[in-house]
Amino acid sequence: MPESTKRNDGEFDLVLSRTVDVPRAIVWEAWTKPQHIKKWFTPAPWTTVDCEIDLRPGGIFRFVMRSPEGQEFPYVSCYLEVAKPEKLIWTRALGPGYRPMSYVPGTVDIPFTCILTLADRGGKTDYTARVLHKDKADSKKHEDMGFHLGWNQCLDQLVEMAKRLPG
Repeated sequence: MPESTKRNDGEFDLVLSRTVDVPRAIVWEAWTKPQHIKKWFTPAPWTTVDCEIDLRPGGIFRFVMRSPEGQEFPYVSCYLEVAKPEKLIWTRALGPGYRPMSYVPGTVDIPFTCILTLADRGGKTDYTARVLHKDKADSKKHEDMGFHLGWNQCLDQLVEMAKRLPG
């Protein structure tokens, strides 16, 4: 059986798990409102210049990242599960309506599925992003691109933005 079709029980997953000093409801809003995504989603000095969210299973999660040099990288993914305020699952392997995706020239083609879980911890949030890859090569490529540094930096940016939100 090819390696990519074997059950791996997490062997190809990359995980970011932290407790952040932000209430779960605010973390949820930061992840589900385009105006918030554009403020924190891409590690600085990169920026997120556009975002579209249709927050339902089969709905679109689309964003455009811009490099410091001005090059834009569009990404489209599909929500698989939306369980407010505790879980979001989306995948870059499928587009809106669960349609299979094709490689988009000019982007990094690493299909993955992200399982984001948010648990209330008395005004703080236990935050876990588990990113599933099809094989060891894709997992390593994503890790070598700076997964841990980048996703941690983005979470720090989310926390800083959230602390400035009213309420």
